[in-house]
Amino acid sequence: MPTLGNAQALVVGIADYANIRKLPKVQDAEDLAAALADPALCGYDPKNVAVLLDHDATKDKILSGLDDLQQRCDAESTAFLYFSGHGGQIKDGANKGQYLLPVEVVYPGDSDLARTAISGSEFTEALRAIKAKRLTVVLDCCHAGGIGEPRDLGPAEQVVIGLSDGYLDQLKAGTGRVIISATRGTDPAYVRHGAKYGVFTGHFLGGLRGSARGDGGVIRILDLYTYVQQKVVADQPNQCPVLKVEIEDNYPIALYQGGKAPAAMPSEKPADGFAYDVFVSYRQQEPDKTWVRKTLVPRLKAAGLKVFIDHLDFRLGSPIVTEMERAVVQSRYTVGVLSPNYLRSNFADLESILAEHIGLEQSQQRFIGVMQKSCKPRLGIRARYYLDMTDEDELEAAVDRLVAQLRQSPDTERIEG
Repeated sequence: MPTLGNAQALVVGIADYANIRKLPKVQDAEDLAAALADPALCGYDPKNVAVLLDHDATKDKILSGLDDLQQRCDAESTAFLYFSGHGGQIKDGANKGQYLLPVEVVYPGDSDLARTAISGSEFTEALRAIKAKRLTVVLDCCHAGGIGEPRDLGPAEQVVIGLSDGYLDQLKAGTGRVIISATRGTDPAYVRHGAKYGVFTGHFLGGLRGSARGDGGVIRILDLYTYVQQKVVADQPNQCPVLKVEIEDNYPIALYQGGKAPAAMPSEKPADGFAYDVFVSYRQQEPDKTWVRKTLVPRLKAAGLKVFIDHLDFRLGSPIVTEMERAVVQSRYTVGVLSPNYLRSNFADLESILAEHIGLEQSQQRFIGVMQKSCKPRLGIRARYYLDMTDEDELEAAVDRLVAQLRQSPDTERIEG
C-alpha cells in the first residue's frame, strides 16, 4: 500500500476532565487517528501518528507532543494536529488571553486556569516552531456546555468558552498553514446524545474515509473543508465551521482510500435551466489564447460540458458588452483564466465583475478563478479560492476537479476565511 510521504500527525482528545465539567464521551480522536494510520484510507505511516487521550493529555504531555511533532518534521513534511476538548478565553485582567485546556486544568479562578492550561502564546509558539511545508490544525473545542456556570465566576474572573476568530488568524501566520475550527467564536460545537462522534468530527471523518473529493488519489485540504463545512451546516444549522488559510496551493492532506482513483464522475448535469455549463473568460493574447483554445476548452468539452467561448459564440455584429452579459447570464459558471495578461484587460475584468455581481444578486457563487500563470488578482477574486493550473504535471487532476464543480448547481456558500 502507498503512504502519504513524510506525513506526521498529533491527535489529542479529552473528554474525561479531572477538575472541570466533563465532555460527552465520543470516539472522535481515536477513530480519527485510526483513519490517518490506515493504509487503506489516509496512508500516514502508523509510527508517525501520535495520540494523547484523556488522562494522558496533560499539559506537559501535550507540549511535549508538539515538540516531538516539530522534531519529526522537516521542510518538506505534511503536519497534522487535531485537538478535541475544552477551549476558552479569559476576557479581562492580568491573565487575559486564549487557552487550550488539558485534562488536569483547574477552575474556577482565572489565575488557576492560566497556570494549568496551555496559553495561546505557548500554543502559537509551538506551531511556529514546526517547519513543515504544510501544517493543518483542526480544533474541535467545546463539544457541549461550559467549564463553569456563571454563578461560579467572580466579577474579574469571566472565562468564555471557545476560541476567538482573531486568535485563529494569529495561528495561521506563516506559509502553508491551514487552521480549521469546528465552529465560530464562542458558538457551541454539537454532539448528539449517545452519538459516536461530534457533529464536526463525524463529517470530517466521513470526508477522510472517502466522501470528500479524491482527484488523483489524494484528498486536498480545501476539498475536505468544503465537504465538511457543507455537511455540518446542513446537519446542524447553528454550527458553522471556520477556515483560516495562508497557503499557495490546495495541498494533499491524505490519500484517497489508500491512493486509489475515485469512481468516475457522473455525467449528468443539474436541470437548472442554464443554456451553457461554463463561460470561459480569458485574454485574447498569447500565450493565453492558445492555452484556452487548445488545452482547456477541448478538455471541458470532452467531459461533456457545453462551453460558451467568445470566438465561437459571440454573435457577429452584436455589441461586445451585450455578448459578455449574455454569456454570464446564460452560463452556470464563469471561469476566469487568470494571468498577468488577464489582469491588464479591462474587458476580462468586466466579465469577472459581471459574474461576481450576478452571483451576489442570487446569493450564489458564479465565478471561478483558474490560475494559468502566476499573478496577483484584484481583491474580489483573491477573496475566493481559485484553482491552480500552473503545474502541467497536475493539469489532468485540476481539470477533473473543475469539471466536477461545473456540473454542480451554484449553491450558496458559507465559507469563512
